Amino acid sequence: MTVQSTPYLDALQRDGFVRIPSLLSPEETDQFRAAATKATTLTRTGQWAHFRTVPKQFPPWPTTPPPASEGGIWGVQHLLHPEMPGRTEFARFYFSEQVLAVAEELLGVKRDTAEEEPLVMELFNLLVAPETRDFELRWHRDDIPETVGPEEELRLLESKSPVGKQSHAQYNLALCPDASLVVVPGSHRRVRTEVERNAGPYEAELPGQLVVELRPGDAVFYDSNILHRGVYRGKMEGGEETRLTLHGSIGLKGVSGDQVDQKVRATAVLQHGVGAWVHRDDAAFGVGERAEKMRANLVAMGTGEGVGYSLQG
Repeated sequence: MTVQSTPYLDALQRDGFVRIPSLLSPEETDQFRAAATKATTLTRTGQWAHFRTVPKQFPPWPTTPPPASEGGIWGVQHLLHPEMPGRTEFARFYFSEQVLAVAEELLGVKRDTAEEEPLVMELFNLLVAPETRDFELRWHRDDIPETVGPEEELRLLESKSPVGKQSHAQYNLALCPDASLVVVPGSHRRVRTEVERNAGPYEAELPGQLVVELRPGDAVFYDSNILHRGVYRGKMEGGEETRLTLHGSIGLKGVSGDQVDQKVRATAVLQHGVGAWVHRDDAAFGVGERAEKMRANLVAMGTGEGVGYSLQG
C-alpha cells in the first residue's frame, strides 16, 4: 500500500504553519489584486458596510469607519456576500481546487465525490493597510483567552488541535509583498512559557519568533492557536496599497461529537456575521456544485444569533 505524502500537514504539525510559494500565478495575482483594490476603495469611501476598524482587534466592529486620520480600516469583511462587487472572482479563488486541495491535506480529508461534502464554507475576508498610521495586533491565540492558566491552556490546545491538526484550515494569501504575520513556531503544541506569559501584549520581540514573509501569490496556512500577532504598516496618503491579503478559513464538517467543541467553532465563525446572509436566495455562487454543498454546511451551523464572541478587544 502506498503511503500518501503530506508535506504541508507535516510542516503544520511541526511548526504550526506552512508557507506555500506561488499558490497563485502572477496573472492570477494581478487579477485578484485588482478586485481587492476595488473592494478596499469601496469600503474606505463608505460604499461597503462590512469592515474591521483601527484600533479594534476583535469583533463586534463599529458600523462607521474611523476617519483616515485615525487609521480608518484594516480589513474588508464578507468577500463572498451576494452584494460584494467582484464576488464571483473571489468565490473562484475560495472554492478553487488549489486551495481546497491544501485544506484537504491539512484536515486529513480523502474526498469521495459519492459521499457527503466534508468541507464547510467559513470566512473569507481581506486584510489591508490602515491609512496614515501603523497598527499592531496584540499577541494572541484565536480562540483561547490569554487569561487562562497553564493547565486549562494545555487542555484547550489539545482539544482544539490534536497532534497539530485543527477542525479548520486558516490561511493568508498575499497580493502584495507581506511581512505582517509574526508567529512563534511550535507554540501551537505547548502552553506559554513564563517569558511569553509575562510579556507585554504588544511585545516587539519574543524568543524564537518568526516574521512570515510572503511574496505576491504566496500563501501561509497556520494553526489559529499558534501564538501570533499582526504588524501593519500604514498606507501613505495617495500611495499604492501596501497590504492586500486574502484571509480565509475552511472548516471540516462533523469533526467532533463534542457539542461544546462544535459550539466553540460555530462562535468563531458566526461571530463575524456570515450567518446573516449565507442562507439568502441570491447567495448561490455559480462556480460549481461543491461550492453550494460547502455553503449548505455553513447554513446548517445557524445564523449566529446569540453565539457571543471568542475574544474581546
